[in-house]
Order: sequence, then C-alpha cells, then structure tokens
Amino acid sequence: MHFVETPIAGPKVVELDMKSDSRGFFARGFCAKEMAENGLDSQVVQANLSFNKERGTLRGMHYQRAPHQESKLVRCIHGSIFDVVVDLRRDSPTYLKWFGTTLSAENRRALFVPKGFGHGYQTLEDNTEVLYLVSEYYEPGAGGGARYDDPLVGIEWPLPATNVSEQDLNWASLEA
Repeated sequence: MHFVETPIAGPKVVELDMKSDSRGFFARGFCAKEMAENGLDSQVVQANLSFNKERGTLRGMHYQRAPHQESKLVRCIHGSIFDVVVDLRRDSPTYLKWFGTTLSAENRRALFVPKGFGHGYQTLEDNTEVLYLVSEYYEPGAGGGARYDDPLVGIEWPLPATNVSEQDLNWASLEA
C-alpha cells in the first residue's frame, strides 16, 4: 500500500500496490502492520457497508464523540464517491478545514479518516457501494454530526445534494 499525505495532518489517501499478471491483479487492501508503520490507527473492530441508490446522495458529516471516537478506512467498492473529511480538533491549526477526494471502484483508492474528524461523502453515480473498516464499535449515544453545507466549513460538493437524510439536514452548524 502507498500512503499519500493530504493538506490536513492525519487523513491519508491509501493507494494499492497492485501486482498484475494475465489474470488481473492482487493487492493488499488492509495491513495492520503497514498502517501502524505509517502512524495510522490499525485496529479494526467493525466493517460497515453502505449502498446508495441515487447519484447525488449525500451522507454526513458524521463523527463519534469521546470516548467512542473512531478511525475509518473508507473504500468505494462499486461506483464512485466524493469523500470528505473535516478537521474537528479544536487545538489543530487546520480546525474546520476540509479535504475531499474521489474514491471509486475504478481507482481503488481508500481514505483514512482519523479520530477527531467529521466524515461524509456524496455519490457520483447511481448504485454506489462503500465499505468502511472502523476502529471502534458504533455507540448510538456518541454519534454526532455537522451540516454538510455549513458555511463555516464551505465544502465544495461536486453535485447538488439530491438525497439527504432528515437527520443530516438537521445537524447544527459548527462553532469557530
């Protein structure tokens, strides 16, 4: 795996190191040892799958509050998404800054989302499926979120948001 820095300290784009031959390719999609060597939380306790019927569907911006904060390794396994992280670490020089990248079944990239970040994505195609490897068990009472269109953050989504849950529409704006 290749770990690519982002403009915000913490999140990394993870690219596969593909070994190709006449059959196709083989690549390691997760390795706890390589993750740890690159300073990334390598504990995985849950794998979550999200299926999205429509292009333009927006999920986020989600996080879990301490002590249940989680890291995620997010990969799009069918279709494509614009995947976004927002720095929610109040003591960080990049507090409320965001980073987005396209993850697709075609480019096979993943995005590592560290603890302390909000996460969300928008589908760029119909029938898109996303796989998350998560470091902590989901704790319903610890779940939180921020508006996907929060003017304090200013995320530039590639498409109009056409399908957003009631919960995601009702998150409060973040505070500077």
